[in-house]
Amino acid sequence: MHGFKGERVLMRIHIGERDKFDGKPLYQQIIELLRKKKYAGATAFRGIMSFGASSKVHSDRFLELSTDLPIVVECVETEERIKAILPELDNMIGGGLITLERAQVIMYRPHRPEDEEAGN
Repeated sequence: MHGFKGERVLMRIHIGERDKFDGKPLYQQIIELLRKKKYAGATAFRGIMSFGASSKVHSDRFLELSTDLPIVVECVETEERIKAILPELDNMIGGGLITLERAQVIMYRPHRPEDEEAGN
């Protein structure tokens, strides 16, 4: 795991909370795909407000729009592995945005058992 340090690529996938793939939330399907293929890790974040190509505002401030809040899925991996998964993601994602940027990984390690026992 410690060999993961160094220059990597940060992929950000911007989608909506209501987006689905095979009847399940798209963000969940993306994370499950990345985990199944043994990518280093992924996190989904729920946003409070956004707009995209359609210029439609998605916000938690308006009750009628709060069921489709923005979701961002992030994954840091090698450039080769990110490029390899893009066609599969393209098939899953209807509308959205995927961005890539260089990232310098300085630490990547699992929690130690003693950290979990101490409640950290």
